[in-house]
Amino acid sequence: MSGEWLGYVAAALTTAAFVPQAVKTLRSRDTRSISLGMYLIFTVGLCFWLAYGIVLGSWPMILSNCVTLALALLILAFKLRHG
Repeated sequence: MSGEWLGYVAAALTTAAFVPQAVKTLRSRDTRSISLGMYLIFTVGLCFWLAYGIVLGSWPMILSNCVTLALALLILAFKLRHG
């Protein structure tokens, strides 16, 4: 067995960390305490991590960054819409 399982565990944990914030944002629609600059930079960074995962053919990176990017885009959209 390769060390790839480490990537899957890390990907699952770091991706799961965004779920509570996304759920809270969806329910409350309150984004006042979220930094727009941070989420813009973070979302662009996720795009690059996803591209890097694709170049490497690393499924843990690809899957986790797809899910995390979707959650970050959701939060960013609420931030832009609801301030």
